[in-house]
Amino acid sequence: MDIEGYARKGLRKNDPELEDKLTERILEIKETTSEHARSLAKAAIVEAKATLNVEGEVLTSTISGVTMGEFGVGSRGLGDFYAHEKLAEVIGKTSAAVDTSHLDDSGAILNETGDGYIIITIDGIHSRLSDFPFLAGFHVARASLRDVYVMGSRPVGLLSDIHVADDGDVAKIFDHIAGITTVSELTGIPLVTGSTLRIGGDMDIGERMTGGVGAVGTATDLTARIQTQVGDVILMSEGAGGGTVSTAALYYEMHDVVDETINIKFLEACEALIASGLTKHVHAMTDVTNGGIRGDAKEISRTAGVKLVFDESKMRPLVNPKVLDMLEKLEIDYLGVSLDALLVIAPREYADAIMQTVRGAGVDIDIIGEVVEGSGAEINIDGKMCDFTPRFRESAYTPIKKMIGDKEPRDFEEMKRAVDNAANEAIEKKRKVIEMIKGK
Repeated sequence: MDIEGYARKGLRKNDPELEDKLTERILEIKETTSEHARSLAKAAIVEAKATLNVEGEVLTSTISGVTMGEFGVGSRGLGDFYAHEKLAEVIGKTSAAVDTSHLDDSGAILNETGDGYIIITIDGIHSRLSDFPFLAGFHVARASLRDVYVMGSRPVGLLSDIHVADDGDVAKIFDHIAGITTVSELTGIPLVTGSTLRIGGDMDIGERMTGGVGAVGTATDLTARIQTQVGDVILMSEGAGGGTVSTAALYYEMHDVVDETINIKFLEACEALIASGLTKHVHAMTDVTNGGIRGDAKEISRTAGVKLVFDESKMRPLVNPKVLDMLEKLEIDYLGVSLDALLVIAPREYADAIMQTVRGAGVDIDIIGEVVEGSGAEINIDGKMCDFTPRFRESAYTPIKKMIGDKEPRDFEEMKRAVDNAANEAIEKKRKVIEMIKGK
């Protein structure tokens, strides 16, 4: 609970009972005395008043009138993809070899000698794993390494950032770091630095945990999505899911499925490909994560200007049987969720060598599609070609997500216009502040 945010909202409404209501809310969540709760409420109101009406270019926040939930930001669907395109516009053109405009898993910067690249990425923990710190740490560390590997890079180090709310148990940070370093020790890639803080300091109460894990790697040959070419084949490795599948299993009481996700097969497959030297023949690699193959297909098509055609009968056998059984029982579209599978896009003549190498690492893989001229994506299901467009949100994989659904909550075009305006305002603010600093 954000105490200051609650106070600011009450002040805007001129709520005469704000202090009493805030005291009551604090007592609902925090184990403390009535006197302490009221003192905390009063202090929050004082701070909220001080920041309610601020002036100046830097202090005035940009407002779109569209909430994160309404637009589906973080939900790996059409709204989320659009928001990321806008983020790339706010960031603007950079000197990076691969930046956010490429919609890749990681960024790439040319090294000082000009003969290789430094690969950088960051992944946030799965928000629904806040009460399962070890699992959250394991899956976010693995996700971060995945994102470096799929750029054709060998990771060299990990870094972590963890925030726990005021009432969270200190042991959460140890459990979380243990999850991260389980992956670290299995792969030999060290966790070298990090940050540990409380969420909102004293102003956020509760037990919520959030944070992220970053990774850095080096590469000589990039396997960015933009290199995808007409005539390439699409290969996919076996997958058992990660944080998303674990979350579904936890919140539907199918806890035994979580164990299926505890592996490093994806990382072993990538390590084998890099060690074999085959990555110099690979055009693109990516991991099938949130938004599923539907989301990956859209982003690759947009970035490379090609069309992707998939064969569902080749994809289904590569999903862990226990995981697939759970998803189908729960009516969760397996093509729209994270599978922790590796997609490799390469010329057909290298497909056999790639499959032999990955299978040699103990990981199954097969050709699941091809790249053709055009745009978008299609999938062959039981002999019928179907549209493969991602939905507004990724497949609903928990009871709450099913309640919210994957439909647009309000007019998407109207929301996009509001988001466009907000992005443009942010760009203009950046321009003015840069000019002000240069003028000094």
